[in-house]
Amino acid sequence: MASLAAHPNRARKKYPLPLVGKRLGLVALAIFLCAAPRLCAQGPPYQTDDPVPVDLHHYEFYIFGGVDGTPVVLGSTGPSFEFNWGALPRVQLHAILPWGVSAPLNSKVYDPAGQGPDTFGLTDMEFGIKIAFIRESKKIPQIGSFTMFEMPTGNFDKGLGVGKVWYKLPIWLQKNSGKWLFDGGGGYEIVPQANYRDFPYTGWLIKRELSEQWELGAEIFAHGREGLAAAQTGRSAMIDVGGYYHFKHNTNKQILFCYGHSVAGQTENYAYVGMYWTWGKDAKDASPNEKKDSPESQLFPTPPQKKGL
Repeated sequence: MASLAAHPNRARKKYPLPLVGKRLGLVALAIFLCAAPRLCAQGPPYQTDDPVPVDLHHYEFYIFGGVDGTPVVLGSTGPSFEFNWGALPRVQLHAILPWGVSAPLNSKVYDPAGQGPDTFGLTDMEFGIKIAFIRESKKIPQIGSFTMFEMPTGNFDKGLGVGKVWYKLPIWLQKNSGKWLFDGGGGYEIVPQANYRDFPYTGWLIKRELSEQWELGAEIFAHGREGLAAAQTGRSAMIDVGGYYHFKHNTNKQILFCYGHSVAGQTENYAYVGMYWTWGKDAKDASPNEKKDSPESQLFPTPPQKKGL
């Protein structure tokens, strides 16, 4: 979801950007860096996440980049690197090392967030833990949490970070039905920094498997006001469309992509491109949308139609 630094839950990291003509070169650069790449059954490339941890003794790695802009600041992530580890049954450890661009629009209407020079550098690193609490059954969705800690590794004075530790506290649900998948939920961000606000967010996603190679999905994602120092000074609701391409001869590698635009509230744009790899025991059976538990993680059975835990 939209980051506070002038982001990514996601990894799921994103950095705010207004789409202005003189900034299109930076947007193109960000997309190039991504392709050379949320935040998981869903998560990347969507803003809505999921309650499905990585399989026990399995690993995921993403190289990604993206943009998330408002009329306040043009920014990007990329190159950024995400690593997920199935450390325990139904428990995933998560980390993102992100670089990004902050390019304020320099409009006096949006002081202080919209003022300053263009900057590039390391932004706030993200660490998290995803835990699956309730398994999916015929009538009950899978339910889990994905708590994240954003560490102040970015330069606050250059608009590349918040300057203090801040937190994402969501609960996510997932239900499968044949080739259809449904994710949804929401949470709250706690940002103990001057000129920032704590705010709620929510996302709801529907996705369908079209073939062995292609999956497409659409989501609606909304968030509250994030404060005068953030690019997202107002509330916004977005519709995003994206998907996956699975390599035919290497099911452990995928291309992820998504683009969206606001339909209500403050104008906002979102884009994500990434490359994904997975490996580990029985890695041939594990992908973001086809996670089959190893024997050690079979603390509860997987429903026949389930593509997660």
